[in-house]
Formats: sequence, structure tokens, C-alpha cells
Amino acid sequence: MALCTYAEKLTLAPTEMTAADLEPLRAQGLDDRAIHDATQVVSYFNYINRIADALGVEPETFVPAWEKPTT
Repeated sequence: MALCTYAEKLTLAPTEMTAADLEPLRAQGLDDRAIHDATQVVSYFNYINRIADALGVEPETFVPAWEKPTT
């Protein structure tokens, strides 16, 4: 859950990220390398999705639409 929270904030509010956002990840046992790798993956997906959106790339028809869970 800590990684999901981190990824969500990195996606929706990247300019609001602080060193404090890393603490929950470290508390779950992630080291600097794992945090770096996770940040790279999240950032890459954000980047490639923005490119696809900007160019009007249509989603593949074989991939079902994602629906945010309600909690």
C-alpha cells in the first residue's frame, strides 16, 4: 500500500513530493535502490501515457478499461 500511495502522489502531484514521502517506503523495507527503481517505473508509465494521450493513440481493444476501486 505504501508503494501505491507513493505512486499515486508521484503521478498526481509530482511537485509536492518531499523526502518525507520516502519514509513509508523505507518503513516497509525498501532501500534506496528499490525506491529509485520504483520511481523510474512510475515515471516512465506517466511519461509514455502522456505521449500516447498527446498523440491521440487509441488504447488496444484487447485491454479492458481500468476502473478505480471504490473504498
